[in-house]
Amino acid sequence: MLEYRYDTQLLIEGKGLDEDAVYAYIRDHFDGDSLLAVGDETLIKVHFHTNEPWKILAYCATLGEIYDIVIEDMDRQSRGLQG
Repeated sequence: MLEYRYDTQLLIEGKGLDEDAVYAYIRDHFDGDSLLAVGDETLIKVHFHTNEPWKILAYCATLGEIYDIVIEDMDRQSRGLQG
């Protein structure tokens, strides 16, 4: 079993976004690993492994419009299952 089950990826579109602030907030407030937050002041891509992807979605939605949301169950993938 993996420590963090869900590979969570999304884009945030907004104004005045700060990739360093997004990275620091996620790092400091959510349990997980493999964090990336890259982009500029209008678009940031977030990638994070966590057991509670809905919390990441809720936070990111406060920053702007979120889309291209992908949540993959890495435990199922490691067992060779689809979905």
